[in-house]
Amino acid sequence: MGQKLLMRGNEAIAEAAIRAGCLHYFGYPITPQTEIAHYMAKKLPKAGGVFLQAESEVAAINMVYGAGSTGTRVMTSSSSPGISLKQEGLSYLAGAQVPAVVVNIVRGGPGLGGIQPAQSDYFQACKGGGHGDYRQIVLAPSSVQELYELTVEAFNLADRYRMVAMILGDGILGQMMEVVEFRDKEPIEDYDKPWATVGHGNAREQNVVTSIHLSPAVLEKMNQNLQDKYEIIKQKECRYELYNWEDAELFIVAYGTVARIAKSIIEMAKREGIKVGLVRPVTLWPFPQEAFEKVIGRAKAFLTVEMSSGQMLEDVLLAVNGRRKVYFHGRMGGMVPVRDDIMKMVRDIYKKHVKNG
Repeated sequence: MGQKLLMRGNEAIAEAAIRAGCLHYFGYPITPQTEIAHYMAKKLPKAGGVFLQAESEVAAINMVYGAGSTGTRVMTSSSSPGISLKQEGLSYLAGAQVPAVVVNIVRGGPGLGGIQPAQSDYFQACKGGGHGDYRQIVLAPSSVQELYELTVEAFNLADRYRMVAMILGDGILGQMMEVVEFRDKEPIEDYDKPWATVGHGNAREQNVVTSIHLSPAVLEKMNQNLQDKYEIIKQKECRYELYNWEDAELFIVAYGTVARIAKSIIEMAKREGIKVGLVRPVTLWPFPQEAFEKVIGRAKAFLTVEMSSGQMLEDVLLAVNGRRKVYFHGRMGGMVPVRDDIMKMVRDIYKKHVKNG
């Protein structure tokens, strides 16, 4: 590692994208992620790239489609309602297998909502908010350092698998400031892209990057190829953190900002003799089933904590598969879970499943 800088989360994302070789950014301002566009407008042209503020989110995602089709590293960013407007374009990118990085700094909803942090876009990101049988890789940082590192990794994953990789943050992560230690050289993976539309001088067959296939048999084959790729990603790219887990009896499941709160709960519980661990998914898709298999033998129960009505909870229930009791605590609309409320649930669960057998 090398240079250390005190940076806002949104700015760390933008700096990471430039360092990762992003040459095109298309976006539209919306709080609480507008600093990404501000930073890109100032820095990207100096790095030899192109910044363009589109006339709308719909225009921005289609510009991503066009630039990404040339094999160039490209990014867009927005917040919840803006990502909703991009959903058709995201499905097109998936169908055409165009690599791109999309950032969603989530705000409270539904509807226009408010600018406070939330995690209520989990379904949209992980279950496919657009149409069709498609997936996108979803990475969930929990610090400004991880915003930097996972943004670089998102570009590598997007190129590696020819698909969209999404950074799913929230208003707290986007606006908070922490020290970021940058690498002297980024681990940029360089891939040959024979599919890209870069011109050929009639020296080879034309490349056509499209998602339209009028023959049902051809469209089914394309879909099956996507599903085969998604299975490979499930096997190779699951990422997670297990924290204080070796002798834990209760496990909190949380990601992003809420995982930071969970770690403080673990310290509070230690002082009361309650052994609590954390399962933190870093890839929300693919969801890290393996993490639960590692801890299920010692876990007495799980507590999922989210800034939503319980969207990740559904994947936790599938991973646990009825083998242990799964509890839930959530706040909505931009409200952040409070330590005292979570700790009360931890005490109650401990009393029910551990202390009293």
